[in-house]
Amino acid sequence: MEITQAPPRDELVRRACDLVPLLREKAVWMDENRRIHDDVLVALTDAGILKMRVPVRYGGYESDMGTVVDVLAELGRGDGSTAWTASVWSISTWMMGLFPDEVQDEVFATPDVRISGILSPGAMAVPTDGGYVVNGKWSFNSGAQQSTWNTNAAVTPTGDGGFAPIMIAVPIADLEIVDDWYTSGLRGSGSITTIAKDVFVPKERVLQMGPVLQGQHQSKQNADAPIFKAPFMPTACATVSAPAVGLAMAAKDAFLERLPGRKISYTDYESQAEAPITHLEVAEAITKIDEVGFHARRAADMIDSKGRTDETWTLEERARVRLDLGAACQRAKEAVDILDGASGGSSIYRDVPIQRIQRDVQALNLHAILHPTTNLELYGRIVCGLDPNTPYI
Repeated sequence: MEITQAPPRDELVRRACDLVPLLREKAVWMDENRRIHDDVLVALTDAGILKMRVPVRYGGYESDMGTVVDVLAELGRGDGSTAWTASVWSISTWMMGLFPDEVQDEVFATPDVRISGILSPGAMAVPTDGGYVVNGKWSFNSGAQQSTWNTNAAVTPTGDGGFAPIMIAVPIADLEIVDDWYTSGLRGSGSITTIAKDVFVPKERVLQMGPVLQGQHQSKQNADAPIFKAPFMPTACATVSAPAVGLAMAAKDAFLERLPGRKISYTDYESQAEAPITHLEVAEAITKIDEVGFHARRAADMIDSKGRTDETWTLEERARVRLDLGAACQRAKEAVDILDGASGGSSIYRDVPIQRIQRDVQALNLHAILHPTTNLELYGRIVCGLDPNTPYI
């Protein structure tokens, strides 16, 4: 058993910041090849970033949510696909900490293991002796080809004609890979489809979804760890807000780096930096970027404070994390759209970062869990006294 002294937040953020030049260098390659570059995988591993949500007894850091958000946001400054994939690995690694301890022993026995996962139940799990036989598929399975394990949702018959959602842990080697990730945004995430064909999953590698969503789990050794006391959805939502923060910051960097020497064609402005419209657009974009950070970090702070005090979550607080996620994505897209629109015709070339940043942030905003209006409606329903229209809260 390996016990590691976790690096402090500022050290992990510095390590992530140091990776930004590499991520920007490999960004076009990852966009074109639709996966994370091997050099980036090595760098993420060497920096310890993939250990942030690994239990300490396996050499992990059990980093708090504020650290996770700040680190992943720095990755997003370099490349949106890398930040998104690292976010999925972070959530799925945390999810593995909810499984029985003997399952964790098996999974974390692989050094620097990468775990991907899908929350949407795309498969049927039929009970059999000692476990379940699973058939079905999971699309948008980010990073699966470069992972060892999957934590995926499925449904199982209840015996009364209904179905109950479950989470399963399954080796990627047991699944068929369908290379169908031909998309406009987050192309480097390699979010392909995986298919299960008569895959046997032992019962100890199955969790009932209801307790998972309520923050209950079967691990005895993780029971008192603050990071494992948070409910699943707030944890997942706060984590995936980080790429939005990073992409918004990346747009600012990309715009300002190209600004010197640029003019506004078909006008008298020989310097775009001298045009009042540029001043207004940059200031408005930065205001929105600040708002992205506010919402992501408010969610992270709530998760960390409640984890330390073991305070019960209210329904409104859970919904507010969904609100923060939607607002972060919405403000990020608004900021990127302003800076993209001010970047001129030459910005459409594939080697100019702003066009990729714009495509990536658009992809974030289309994700069903991140979709701004869906999250705004959910929070508004609860504030107005109605029941939530989803169990994913």
